[in-house]
Amino acid sequence: MYQAMTLLAAETSDVIFWVVIGLLAVMLLSAFVFFMIYGKLWFRGLVSGANIGILEVIAMSLRQVNPKIVIESKIQAVQAGLETKKTKDNNDGPWLVSTNRLESLYLAGGKVHRVVDALVAAKSAGIMLNFDQAAAIDLAGRDVLEAVQTSVDPKVIDCPNPTKSGKTYLSAIAMDGVELKVRTRVTVRTNLDQLIGGATEDTIMARVGESIISSIGSAETHSVVLENPDLITKAVLGRGLDAQTAFEIVSIDIADVNVGENIGARLQADQAEADTRVARAKAEQRRAEAIATEQEMKAKVVDNNAKLILAEAEVPKAMAQAFREGNV
Repeated sequence: MYQAMTLLAAETSDVIFWVVIGLLAVMLLSAFVFFMIYGKLWFRGLVSGANIGILEVIAMSLRQVNPKIVIESKIQAVQAGLETKKTKDNNDGPWLVSTNRLESLYLAGGKVHRVVDALVAAKSAGIMLNFDQAAAIDLAGRDVLEAVQTSVDPKVIDCPNPTKSGKTYLSAIAMDGVELKVRTRVTVRTNLDQLIGGATEDTIMARVGESIISSIGSAETHSVVLENPDLITKAVLGRGLDAQTAFEIVSIDIADVNVGENIGARLQADQAEADTRVARAKAEQRRAEAIATEQEMKAKVVDNNAKLILAEAEVPKAMAQAFREGNV
């Protein structure tokens, strides 16, 4: 009995030993996997001064947030010198690039990397752009990084744009009837304050095209436009075409001006031809009326001749009656 109990105890100790070994192996494996997934990101944030705890990294995954994107963006913000820590004067101001705000932007469907890139570019260029404004621009569907780049380096747009309208020239007619084909280049800079809710560049192009056509149409002769094309650009710029738009017009340059058809002369020729047709139609009408009148007169002559013959036939009858009555 004693030997059986001793043997059972030895077997139980072996089982416990292997169970403990198995648990330790599972724990080590879990720790290794945990470190590979979260520890590496946490360590990068730690050495970079991003100030993101290991529990925050785990919580991000539980909230369906990609911790890699948030941590990399936070590290970029720290390295660029953006405001990433709360201060006594401004605990949660619009400039603060905090972890919670980055997570909120990610959960809202925003492009976190693009927003941080835009903030870094704006800071480098000396442009006043805070996190709230950049996030709002991104969530509105605009490319905030491209907007900042366009604000620093103005963009040149062809008017008209052949890729969108299929036209290479704007056609306008001066007061003397001569057509001018104009191609312009509009330099625009992003207006970050009106980027949300402001009209796009298509609106500016439409306004510029309308103003150019109107300016050429008010010119007395096409020679005036050819001699001083800058008069058109000055007139167009003076109208404030960039009002309520997301862009600011820097300049409008006349790239090319070509003389087209003499629309006025062609219209006059068409009008003269139309007048000739009308005159011919009226003359033909008068000729037809004269022919009809002539036929009517001929009919009246025949009718009168018939009446004369009838009257002449009555004369012998009257003379015979006079002879019979003795009235001759």
